[in-house]
Amino acid sequence: MGTGAGVVWTGTDWLGPAAAAVALALASAWWSYRRAPAGFWTTVCVALKTFGVGLLAFCLLEPLRTGQRARPGANLFAVVADNSQGLQVHDEGDPLSRGERLRRLLDPQAGWLRQLEEDFAVRKLQFDTHLRTLADFAGLDFQGRASALLTSLQQLRERYKGRPLAGILVLTDGIATDETGPFDWPEDAPPVYPVVIGRPGSVRDLALRRTSVRETAFEDAPVTIEVEAEAIGLARRTVVAVLRGPDGRERERQTREVRSPAESLRFRFEFRPEAAGLAFHGVELVATAAASRDTNAVSEEATLLNNRAVVPVQRGRGPHRILYVAGRPNWEYKFLNRAVQADPEVQLVALIRVALREPKFAFLGRAGESGNPLFRGFGDQSREEVARYDQPVLVRLNTRDARELAGGFPATPEELFEYEAVILDDVEAAFFKADQLALLRRFVADRGGGLLMLGGAESFREGGYERTPVAELLPVYLDRVPRPAMPEGVRFELTPAGWLEPWTRLRETEAAERARLEAMPPFRVLNAVPEAKPAAQVLAVARDANDRAWPALVAHRFGRGRAAALLVGDLWRWGMRGPEARRDMERFWRQTLRWLVRDTARRVELLARPLADPPGSVRLEARVRTAAYEPEDEAAVWVTIQNVPYPGDTNAPLPALRLRAEPSSDEPGLFTVLHTAPRAGAFRAEATATNYLGALIGEAEAGWTVDPAAAEFRSLQPNLGLLETIARVSGGRVVEPAELDALVRELPTRGAPVMETWNRPLWHNPWVFLAALLAFVVEWGLRRAKGLP
Repeated sequence: MGTGAGVVWTGTDWLGPAAAAVALALASAWWSYRRAPAGFWTTVCVALKTFGVGLLAFCLLEPLRTGQRARPGANLFAVVADNSQGLQVHDEGDPLSRGERLRRLLDPQAGWLRQLEEDFAVRKLQFDTHLRTLADFAGLDFQGRASALLTSLQQLRERYKGRPLAGILVLTDGIATDETGPFDWPEDAPPVYPVVIGRPGSVRDLALRRTSVRETAFEDAPVTIEVEAEAIGLARRTVVAVLRGPDGRERERQTREVRSPAESLRFRFEFRPEAAGLAFHGVELVATAAASRDTNAVSEEATLLNNRAVVPVQRGRGPHRILYVAGRPNWEYKFLNRAVQADPEVQLVALIRVALREPKFAFLGRAGESGNPLFRGFGDQSREEVARYDQPVLVRLNTRDARELAGGFPATPEELFEYEAVILDDVEAAFFKADQLALLRRFVADRGGGLLMLGGAESFREGGYERTPVAELLPVYLDRVPRPAMPEGVRFELTPAGWLEPWTRLRETEAAERARLEAMPPFRVLNAVPEAKPAAQVLAVARDANDRAWPALVAHRFGRGRAAALLVGDLWRWGMRGPEARRDMERFWRQTLRWLVRDTARRVELLARPLADPPGSVRLEARVRTAAYEPEDEAAVWVTIQNVPYPGDTNAPLPALRLRAEPSSDEPGLFTVLHTAPRAGAFRAEATATNYLGALIGEAEAGWTVDPAAAEFRSLQPNLGLLETIARVSGGRVVEPAELDALVRELPTRGAPVMETWNRPLWHNPWVFLAALLAFVVEWGLRRAKGLP
């Protein structure tokens, strides 16, 4: 048989004699049976004699069976074996691992392999983290840290491009650690025949599928680690999840009961890191008997290599510097400043006006005195440094040095952008120059800072902001306010959106939070606005005596930053209720300020972006900005990479590396460096950026973990879906190990780059003559048995 098989008649010159022989046979048969009675056996005998003569006449025409097949030895065929650690798994009830089963299939004496080598020039390869050529398969050890299945197939196709590669036979469980997108295979590429190693649904395993870290402004538990696991074949077992700190000690454990043969489990750990900065925490999963809580119990799982993960937690980049601007001394600053004094992550710098601008003739001082009498006796009273009569009197608090804010509110981006957030409290728009108001808008939109405006008699529309750039970035409308009567005695309530935001809540349970809200005093100062802007979140409302809800706390994103409006102007009354209420208010302020500076950009930022190829590699991206937060191209960036011990790690740390980051041609201000870890572990990178004069611009750090085995063992079920996709797209088919012999016999006829025509004379076969002889013998026997003439 073969491709396009058919029959060719080479002895057509004998067509006439052959037809005459058949006609003569029919005539002879008719003559010999002319006296026999008509019936079934007479017809059978005539047919047998005619068939025998016709078969001999058929041979006179010399028929040839012909077709196309792959020319032996002229085509290449690749046999690729999976050498990853995933093949160390034992299917349930099988004493041999998947790798041992694979090694037996690839025995040099296997019939299918010898037949394949007779028809094709076989190329032997293996893959794990990358593709390698082999002399034989005896060296398979199944220690590979990854299964680069799709990448290896693409590399194999490119390697043999332009050569007569007839097909690819890949023996694997289909678990690919490089499956990041759809499988792309050109139409002119050879077909792929995946051989499935392993049985679906035949393992018991607990696997850690995914971990994620989220940082919030919630004071008690600002870091949340979410763990998603899958339990296969462990029904009626107990799964224990353990969170370990950077020192390896247990911080918390949670348990879940497995109720079905295949079940997804989720764990959520909320905690406050012991120290600021980057730290690595460990998560472990253990499956025990339903009645047991002993994490040291003997496991029934196929492997334990997918039961743990190391999670980098970045907590605290402080101190976050926040500029507080007030139009007059008030109670709000007192409580706000007291709240953040105990918070090492927040530094509040205040600029408070204690006296309004007055004409020069409004005050009479001593003879020859040109300074404001309020400053008499403080410091140098020289004409150049004293505050003039016609200037407002400003007080600076918590400044870095004597020069900070010496000229009042910042007038340049370099001065303002060094802060991460700005709080405006009871200060009118006329306090600022026009370019300073525009600068505030740039501060939020371009720099990515945060702005919070507090309520008061000189805030929002009452402060004249409705036609300024600040009105554009506020989350509430100021030009739609009908100037209603000021509500009195409003109650502070969270909205559904506020209940979902961790920074607006102060209690862990809903009942406790509702009790806290009920205990808050009524407020008497509210900047009433009827509505918020589209896409803004109303997190809290102030409900008046007529049961009307006015927006009280509103927030939204604006450009790269965020802006919020706290329209209650006397929140300080909350702290006057007693020590517990004061602690709650201070906690609210801390959480609000942390939310305000969360995710704000810094002059130097470092991001570790994992790469699929090669496994264990990352692309470190350092973004450097000028003091005006524009891309800085003229910088030198050095990155120091250190191997950090983590919970459960027994290896000695690797030597530190110091690499020069190169500027990217794709994005201004971006500097990149590639790093490939030689082994699994946790890594920290510290980037230091300097300008062209060598002055320090800033520093940043990032952390990541390398654990290729975790991705390899994330699932132990053969990925039949991926293998079927590979076969369908490439034009091959999925093969079971028992079907290898049949497939190999069929391969030469399925098409190949180098084909040859074959032909086989049908009349040379002994069965032709045996069939003719048998027909004559049976016909003679029937005549004798039935008494026919």
